[in-house]
Amino acid sequence: MLHYFEEVTVMPLPENGAAWPPPAWAPYYAAMRVDDAWYSGDRKRLGRAYAHHGRPSERRRLWGRRSFEHRADRRDNRLHVPLAGDIASTSADLLFADMPTIAVEDKATQERLDQLLDEGRIQQTLLGAAEQAAALSGVFLRVTWDRDLAPRPLLTVMQPDGAVPEYRFNMLRAVSFWRDLDGSTESTVWRHFERHESGRIVHALYMGTRDNVGRRVPLTEHPDTADLVDPLDADGIATGIRELTATYVPNMLPNRLHRGSPIGRSDYAAPIYDLFDALDETWTSWLRDIRLARARLIVPDGYLRNEGAGRGASFDDDREVWHSLRMPPNEGAGITLNQFDIRVEEHARTAESIMRQAAQAAGYSPQSFGLDGEGQPVTATEVDSRDARSMVTRRKKAGYWRHGIADMCHVMLQLDAALFGSKVTPSRPRVEFGDGVAESAEQTATTLDLLNRAGAVSTATKVKILNPTWDDTAIEAEVRAILTETGAAAPDPVGTFPLAA
Repeated sequence: MLHYFEEVTVMPLPENGAAWPPPAWAPYYAAMRVDDAWYSGDRKRLGRAYAHHGRPSERRRLWGRRSFEHRADRRDNRLHVPLAGDIASTSADLLFADMPTIAVEDKATQERLDQLLDEGRIQQTLLGAAEQAAALSGVFLRVTWDRDLAPRPLLTVMQPDGAVPEYRFNMLRAVSFWRDLDGSTESTVWRHFERHESGRIVHALYMGTRDNVGRRVPLTEHPDTADLVDPLDADGIATGIRELTATYVPNMLPNRLHRGSPIGRSDYAAPIYDLFDALDETWTSWLRDIRLARARLIVPDGYLRNEGAGRGASFDDDREVWHSLRMPPNEGAGITLNQFDIRVEEHARTAESIMRQAAQAAGYSPQSFGLDGEGQPVTATEVDSRDARSMVTRRKKAGYWRHGIADMCHVMLQLDAALFGSKVTPSRPRVEFGDGVAESAEQTATTLDLLNRAGAVSTATKVKILNPTWDDTAIEAEVRAILTETGAAAPDPVGTFPLAA
């Protein structure tokens, strides 16, 4: 357990000669490397993550076995199933396949906010961020700007394994993003630090080694940071606003390995690694059955064709007619077909059971991954019922994202006014996520028909239910058209029309 989160955590830019990564963050980075290996689906990354692991039990996993690395004459027949990537993608789809509503009270501010979000392709940004957050325990959202690229603030995503955040009472007060720059070698590593504090951003360049941050050098020493010199002064870049220009969105809390930590936990929390490994082991075994079950011919030595001295012998399995074979016609010895059975049912049931358990352990319904479905059309209510666990997880994650998005949208509006001359009044928006399950037109029509028969709904309300994105003016126009066409242009019995006084 890391106790420093319970009090004020202060870590400015690293001191010269400091160990790297910071000892307090080494366990987090180590866990993220394993998460990243499963998320990437790259066999080489998985092999590196487990073959060089410190614990022997981890090296005994399917991807920790090193026998294939030392036998150049053997093919690596291990098979990887990218379930981890599917889990992360499903998490992102549940959250941002439909864009949440981001709204402010002032109309002019809303128009400018919509423009910033549209030009910044906010939905694509959030989809990518949510997928990476599900895999790596969380993600940072950062607002920055580059006048050469765009005349507006930019919302970007920063990775948690390249950040050192600082907390006070579990609230983010500063964060230092870092990255290794081009030109780094095993003996010399260039690191760029970008520290976000209240009211300013500080850049720094260090030259060190893999396990030591080294010494701070001028930004002009590396071409990737040389262009950051002009706008900087001794105190960094002033943002002109009090709010922090970065925020952390945890994937899910609490972190079960580090209780009390504000750092989230991955959807692949430790027990699910075992299921991922077991699934790959099952598919590898299944493929081995298929490989061993290929039909093989067993033939007597006399059937082999001598290829000459030192060249061995061969058998032509495409030959259809054999003649002049020196063997008694009634002996019964000849070509024998050998073919093993493939345990399809056993492997299929095992793999499906593991996938179902992994989905449930990650907080999702098996139905979200195509399991337990019968391929028949279902209503929205049935989908919601079958996906109940996924919907609960979605609502929990949406609570974390709601605050992070609202904070960064507020920062974007403030920077837009402070740095780009926007005349709108910045305000913190309200972020609302939808239900996550869209009703079909038939389901909506049935609901409206039942409400109408019960006399419990007005024409205006029916139009609003059918067209939830319409404003009051559009709804009033549609209601008038309906009442005129039906000859019922009298006030609604419920008294809810007109909408505006």
